Amino acid sequence: MPEAELKNIALLIDADNASHAGIDPVLTVLAELGQVNIRRAYGNWAKPALSNWNKITHRYGLQPVQQFDLTKGKNATDMAMTIDAVDMLYDGKVDGFGIMSSDSDFTPLVTRLRQDGLIVYGFGSDKAPEAFKTACTRYIDVDQLIRTSQADDSKSGASASEFDKELIALLGAAWKASSRDDEGFARLHEVGQIAGNRSSFDVRNYGFKRLSDLMRAASDHFLMERRDDKQLYVKRLR
Repeated sequence: MPEAELKNIALLIDADNASHAGIDPVLTVLAELGQVNIRRAYGNWAKPALSNWNKITHRYGLQPVQQFDLTKGKNATDMAMTIDAVDMLYDGKVDGFGIMSSDSDFTPLVTRLRQDGLIVYGFGSDKAPEAFKTACTRYIDVDQLIRTSQADDSKSGASASEFDKELIALLGAAWKASSRDDEGFARLHEVGQIAGNRSSFDVRNYGFKRLSDLMRAASDHFLMERRDDKQLYVKRLR
């Protein structure tokens, strides 16, 4: 059987509005979707503020795209990124996008890309506007992603007391919507898939690398066990 063709992913970076420190973990996340063949960073490269991006363009294979500040207060970078993304959409050779920015101006672009069935991951600040977060297939807090990538598995993640009620309610609703056995256990994989329909849910936003790690930390609310079929099952406790 021929090997499945790798999906072609494009990463578009608003360098004026994104941290260079996140590029490595962002590329790691996007590798889950396919091969990141297109890597473009947009900005006015004459600005001293972009000097850190300048230092890593060759290391990570980023194509710097120059955008001059033609008018004070107007951001030509956003427009250039949008035009390029739409061109790629109609060219039909890109299967998914990563948008590295916290700017709500990209919300209409993300919405348009998803209308054509493309996966769009957003990477930015936790304080990014909710409209942009929810427009993305998945939105990931880059600062938390950096912390998670630097931490040991044993030390990463929030404590049980730090889990907010919204997260527990989301996981509980996903468990309830899953297929459960007579004892009330559901496959962890299915629970994760259902929870993943919410763009704001990604275990990395809570400092974990795997859903199973998060569930173990939330043992006050969920019971998890591995069965003979080697799969993990989870049950809501309260």
